[in-house]
Amino acid sequence: MKEYHKIETLFERDEGTKKLIIGKFRNETIEYLKDNNWLFTEKIDGTNIRVLWDGHRVTFSGRTDTSQMPSHLMNKLFELFSGEVNEEMFEQKFGETPVILYGEGYGTKIQSGGSYRLDVSFILFDVEIDNLFLKRESVEDIAKYFGLEVVPIVCTGTIQNGVDFVLSHANSTIGTAVMEGVVGRPQTELFDRRGNRVIVKIKRKDFSQKGEK
Repeated sequence: MKEYHKIETLFERDEGTKKLIIGKFRNETIEYLKDNNWLFTEKIDGTNIRVLWDGHRVTFSGRTDTSQMPSHLMNKLFELFSGEVNEEMFEQKFGETPVILYGEGYGTKIQSGGSYRLDVSFILFDVEIDNLFLKRESVEDIAKYFGLEVVPIVCTGTIQNGVDFVLSHANSTIGTAVMEGVVGRPQTELFDRRGNRVIVKIKRKDFSQKGEK
């Protein structure tokens, strides 16, 4: 099954100290777009899950095809996505078109630093159809259709607005967990000159060890 692409860190790191060099962007396209309007969703501390509809059946796995998942999470995924009824829902929604739902398995015994919830579940953050990532409103529509949670939008604005949000919010918007950070993408889906998706992560812990420009 196709793996989810890597989301790069906003700034480069000093080779000696490994600390962020604030203001030195890793990607020139992101630097060029930094003052545009971005959409930031909360980065959930969990384990990456991929759910594939190949046009006939539903399968799911972790970040890689060989990733091991805890049994209580596996049971939840079976509940959400397996069985005749669930496959009929996928067929009704997508027909024979292959679709990948990307999300995080999160909750008890999965992440550290507080608790998002007392049980375990799946929260959706992206949907890919025919190598095309869907717009946020379409992701929300699919989440609603399948009765899934979707990662919350926490702010919109410039890259600096995203950084400011992370630095001013120690707690997650969900449960009592700590804020891991945000994932930002332009309001319009874009790709850089290498053909990579324009998307970036801003993690709170990186700024507690920041370097200087």
